Amino acid sequence: MTKMALGSHPFLLGFEQLERLVERTAKSDAGGYPPYNIEQTSETAYRITLAVAGFGDDDLSITVEDRQLVVRGRQSEPSEDRLFLHRGIAARQFQRTFVLADGVEVAGAALENGLLHVDLERSVPETVVRTIQISKG
Repeated sequence: MTKMALGSHPFLLGFEQLERLVERTAKSDAGGYPPYNIEQTSETAYRITLAVAGFGDDDLSITVEDRQLVVRGRQSEPSEDRLFLHRGIAARQFQRTFVLADGVEVAGAALENGLLHVDLERSVPETVVRTIQISKG
């Protein structure tokens, strides 16, 4: 028996990229850092909140690359003249990726009390009904 790929099922015409999307999403796991929440704030809006304590505006970047929302953080190294007796707060960089569906756009972002909020909006497509003429051939 031959295993059929998800995107090659005869009822899923035009969804060949679905399997690549699932694979890309599975590979984007960042090991749990930084922790995040995803909430639905309205019928067509979402908010991703990342816990980025210790990061400032200049340490964070948000980009959309090929339908992927990419949040990167990189803290500058503390000056050499600082002497730590205990260093339990790691200044490590991160990259967190979220795959966006078609029609989902980034509406804005805000950094508040160590939490980075990224707001997303989903446009609602109009329902279009087309009648296809059958030619006599």
